[in-house]
Amino acid sequence: MSSDETPNVPTTSHSRAAVREKAQQLNAQQSRARLIRRVIIAAVAVAVVVAAGGAVAWAVVSAASKPTLSPSNLNDDGVVVTKEELASVRAASTPTPSPSAGAATGTPTPTPTPTPDPTSASGPVDIHVYVDYLSPGAGDFERANAKQLATWVDQDAATVTYHPVALLTANSNGTKYSLRAASAAACVAARQPAAFYAFNHALLIDQPKQDTDGKSDKDLIQLAVDSGVKDGDGMRGCVEDGTYGSWVKDATQRAVDGPLPGSKKSALSGAPTIVVNGQVYAGSLTDAAEFSQFVLSVASDSYYGTPGPTVTPTPSPTATP
Repeated sequence: MSSDETPNVPTTSHSRAAVREKAQQLNAQQSRARLIRRVIIAAVAVAVVVAAGGAVAWAVVSAASKPTLSPSNLNDDGVVVTKEELASVRAASTPTPSPSAGAATGTPTPTPTPTPDPTSASGPVDIHVYVDYLSPGAGDFERANAKQLATWVDQDAATVTYHPVALLTANSNGTKYSLRAASAAACVAARQPAAFYAFNHALLIDQPKQDTDGKSDKDLIQLAVDSGVKDGDGMRGCVEDGTYGSWVKDATQRAVDGPLPGSKKSALSGAPTIVVNGQVYAGSLTDAAEFSQFVLSVASDSYYGTPGPTVTPTPSPTATP
């Protein structure tokens, strides 16, 4: 039996057409897959951007709505020293001198530093001291002049106001010591004003060196307690949270922009800056007699309206008030 039937096999042209069709289908599938992936990636990216934008917006709104806290009872962004604070510091830290000490050593009793004596018409001399707790000059001025400043306050010859500022925040290995110390001083002023002077004095006479870490928050809290702050837990929260950090920045900027209290043009350019009746002191930071003469001269100018006579006060030994 002869067979003339041909097998059911596609011709070459049919095979090529089938292959092309399959390839086109595969390409179409791959294109759809790529498009879907791109859409998914784009959607995820948009979601991330929206979420990030929302977080930024929330942070901005929160920061804008959160008020800057400032210590109460301030005077031109400063803390006024009172007689009560000075008495408290003396009672807690000033040793009683031995009556026989001078006789035993043959050392004469030092002559008290003369104080400004403005009349009641002119009123007390107004002294503002801007301090950065990392500034060596601020420490030098405090050690040289703390005693006579305290004497003038006691005698109602002067009002003394300390202004904590932060100009050297970048000079402490990234710990922002200037800002933290000034903020801690603001915490003391707000929570227990009677302890401010002791805390301020302690920070200035026992300063860390620049380009070191400075005192830790724990050290600042302990120093505040040692200075008379009774609410240690409240002080800890205030210091560790940096409650008054924004206020310190704002107060520093206000001083940099000027004018400083009582002056028309002067602005803060460094620390310490001492302003007496609106006049900036430019003399030695370690010579108490020179500063005393400047104060006497300014007091005389304020009363008479003309330069007063030159007064040469007798310097007294440096002592902790």
